[in-house]
Amino acid sequence: MPKPDSTLVGVSGEYFVAAELSRRGRIASMTLKNTRGVDILASNWEGTKQVGIQVKTSQHGRPEWILNEKAERYCGDNLFYAFVCLKDSTERPDFYIVPSSGVADYVRKSHRKWLRTPGKKGQPHVDTPMRKFVDLKGIYLERWELLGI
Repeated sequence: MPKPDSTLVGVSGEYFVAAELSRRGRIASMTLKNTRGVDILASNWEGTKQVGIQVKTSQHGRPEWILNEKAERYCGDNLFYAFVCLKDSTERPDFYIVPSSGVADYVRKSHRKWLRTPGKKGQPHVDTPMRKFVDLKGIYLERWELLGI
């Protein structure tokens, strides 16, 4: 079976996050596609605490995701990322829940480090708007409680 289109991968991640939030007794509402920076609005059952969630999905089984430079500035107390790591179609994905300030700090520092590090042939790296978030140690794996809802 061919790999799904990247748009479908992203949409599947949003549905997985919404389903997991619902399974955990939270209210999850997927936003319209023109909503800037927020894919899901989530709240506690009482509706007294809300958060916005940006979902990023990878299908290669590794806890790393490509972002753009806006991630360095996109942060707020009620804004979070849900990074979804898809696995085999019969397995539940892994979810990494990260405060937006943590993502901003990570991508800012890691990109500056990458710029300072010479390339494979000793050449300087050329700046790019692409950024990467990685959690190889699983610090944010299944950290749903960070949402505070």
